[in-house]
Amino acid sequence: MRHNDEQESGGGLSGFTRKAKPVALVSVQHDAHVRRDHAARARRRSIGQILAAVFSLAIAAFSIYVLGRAVSAVSLSALRQAIAATGADQIATAALLTVVSFLALTGYDGLALRQLQAHVPYKTTALASFTSYAISFTLGFPLITAGTVRYWIYSQVGLTASKVASLTVIAGVTFWFGMVFVLGAGLTFHASAISAINHLYPFLNMIMGLCVLGAIVAYLVWVTIRRRHIRIKGFRLELPGLGLTAGQIVLGVIDQTAAAGALYVLLPNHTQLDYFTFAATYVFACILGVVSNAPGGIGVFEAAMLKALPIASEETLLASLVLFRVIYYLVPFLFALAFLGAHEIFRRWTSLREAMSRSEEETVLENEMNPLRRWYRDTWRPRE
Repeated sequence: MRHNDEQESGGGLSGFTRKAKPVALVSVQHDAHVRRDHAARARRRSIGQILAAVFSLAIAAFSIYVLGRAVSAVSLSALRQAIAATGADQIATAALLTVVSFLALTGYDGLALRQLQAHVPYKTTALASFTSYAISFTLGFPLITAGTVRYWIYSQVGLTASKVASLTVIAGVTFWFGMVFVLGAGLTFHASAISAINHLYPFLNMIMGLCVLGAIVAYLVWVTIRRRHIRIKGFRLELPGLGLTAGQIVLGVIDQTAAAGALYVLLPNHTQLDYFTFAATYVFACILGVVSNAPGGIGVFEAAMLKALPIASEETLLASLVLFRVIYYLVPFLFALAFLGAHEIFRRWTSLREAMSRSEEETVLENEMNPLRRWYRDTWRPRE
């Protein structure tokens, strides 16, 4: 009877096994579904990376083609004359605006450190920001070059790798805020002038500009309502609130307008393009350079400016672009290398002085302890 009851009620080990099968089957199905979902996301991610790489190569190839055609038609003697015709006051003003732009860039790191609640002296912040941007602008690959320089400097004051990575992301967002805002404002308030460049109807430019500015306003509202977090490469990052985000926009605008002004003052005097329209064009050319992943956007930036600006003489415009490359990219790059070298020499010298000081202190302590040792040896030495 008992054996029959166990069979009817599903008791015993066999009944337990029969009851566990559906649970095990559901678990296996769930794991398989999760694996398929991860595989699908990985495929979509790889497809997106391939498309982005193809898009970047297409922009770079087209820009090189445009730039090659423009340069082939330029006379070298005329180019030298155009460079020589640039006034010293133009070069000095461009250098001053370059300094303003890089000062604003140091604010990028300052705001990011404030968001991360990390206390770092401004001289360290300025050194890390200036050198990382000056090197990444020239060599390209900012996540590698700028991230390496930042980590090398900030790790010396106690910042972890995750903090430096978060700082780099926040500073990058500030950089894009400036470009997007300047571009949106130019499209909105100078739609007619920009239509002469992109050959679109002014109302289309205005609609695009309003959409860009509207997106920025929507983002401000989004981060104001409550704290926002994002995940990047496995770590969680809290986005800045309204106050810091507004500061990001202001600093980004100062940086971009100063950089655009550095090139604008180098243009020939007969240019018919107003500054605000030029700034929007400059930012659009910078965006193309960033998307192309070319080091410093070289070639892509020049091709976009040559194609967009309504200047009759390509020699004068190319001369302005060459001088801008020297003033805004090459000179800061050389200063950055010099500052990094000086910083490393000073750090090594400081470490050496500290080691020498510790050695002297140990020697003095040893000399002070010697009389005590002699007294102890003479007093307590076992007598025969």
